[in-house]
Amino acid sequence: MSTLFTFPGQGAQCAGMLHALPHDTAVRETVTEASDTLNVDVLTLDTEATLRSTVATQLCLLVAGVAMARHLSAKGGVPDAVAGLSIGAYPAAVVASALSYRDALELVDRRARLMEAAYPAGFGMTAILGLERAGLEPLIAQVHSVQTPVYLANINAPTQLVIAGAESAMARVSALAHERGAHATKPIAISVPSHCELLDEPAAQLARAMTEVVVSTPRLRYYSASLGRELRDPPRIAHDLAHNMALPVNWHETSVLAGERGVGLCVEMPPGNVLTKLSAAALPDVLAVAAADTRADTIVELMAREARRER
Repeated sequence: MSTLFTFPGQGAQCAGMLHALPHDTAVRETVTEASDTLNVDVLTLDTEATLRSTVATQLCLLVAGVAMARHLSAKGGVPDAVAGLSIGAYPAAVVASALSYRDALELVDRRARLMEAAYPAGFGMTAILGLERAGLEPLIAQVHSVQTPVYLANINAPTQLVIAGAESAMARVSALAHERGAHATKPIAISVPSHCELLDEPAAQLARAMTEVVVSTPRLRYYSASLGRELRDPPRIAHDLAHNMALPVNWHETSVLAGERGVGLCVEMPPGNVLTKLSAAALPDVLAVAAADTRADTIVELMAREARRER
């Protein structure tokens, strides 16, 4: 059996998320490097007001993911595989040594600014709970038009789906979903329509920036949540990182694949536990824990136990 580190996407952010990280050398050096690279004190980015910005949110998620992974690694907790949802793919790539931390910081800063500039207002994402894909897609098709764009964006679980698009279009799909038996519809704290073709042009611009950085063969298993498969070829990883903002998320498929490849422990990096709940639902025989809710020494011991089972 093996350990998978998972890295959450936008929507998981919370005020104080960087200040809640462990106080040790690995974390401090990770935060300092981010501040030096970006020429801003990143510890000022995790306030409730600042996190309304896509740029601040994505940078905080990157820093938090890398910092916690380094904290656990310093204690002996090195994973066998990584997977990240949306922006989470970037800290996953850093931890897998496919992308340098400095390059990831600069790319994520550009990524977030491109997304924010493309859709400054009137767009976002909404979770639809209790409907399967076959039931939701006809509702999306009924509402979608050039004037009212809306798309299926995330397949987080068979009955936990996310749509993206114009606020008015999402509201209409949400109303129809309730009529068809959805348990709930919840706007997500994301102000851009991620994971659909509305972001094709920003993704193309980021892809051009990606050609200027080095992407290496990962040292760990690196799972793409866009493709629902493992990637090892650097050009494919680079393409996936650049374009994942405009590609639907197949998190459920990615989780199932990890389970098939022998993952016995899933550890979610801060700040939340959404991926932990999804992992537990998709892989009932796999232990899933959130680093934000679990002592580091406990996580390291669980990882050591998995390693012993592997032998």
